[in-house]
Amino acid sequence: MSANPQKQRIGLNRVWHALGYSLSGLKAAWHEKAFRQEAIGGLIMVPLAFYVGHTWVETALLAGTVVCVMVVELLNTGIESAIDRIGPEWHELAKRAKDVGSAAVLLSLLLCLAVWAAAIRVNFFTA
Repeated sequence: MSANPQKQRIGLNRVWHALGYSLSGLKAAWHEKAFRQEAIGGLIMVPLAFYVGHTWVETALLAGTVVCVMVVELLNTGIESAIDRIGPEWHELAKRAKDVGSAAVLLSLLLCLAVWAAAIRVNFFTA
C-alpha cells in the first residue's frame, strides 16, 4: 500500500489540497437528505441571525449553533459511511455507533432550538 500523498505536502500546497478534500466532503454530504435540509435551513437562519441578534455575541451564538448542527451532521455522516463500508450485516456495535451519532445530531438541534428560542423571546417578547 502506498503512503498518503497528503502527508508529503507542506505549506500552502498542503492547505490547498486540504481545501479540495473539504469541498469534496461537502459535495458528498449534499447527497444526504438530512445535511441538505440543514444546509438549506442554514442559508436562511445564518443571515436571519443578524436580525434576531442584537449584539455581536448574540449573532455569533445564533449563527454558531446553526453551523454546529451542520458540523455534527457531517461527523454523523462520516461515522455512518465508515460503518457501512465495513459491511451491510447488522451488528450491535455498528448500531450503537450510528445511534450515538444520531443522538449527537439531536443534541445539537436541541441546543440550536434553545438558543434561538431564548434570543427571540428576550429580543422580541420582553419589555
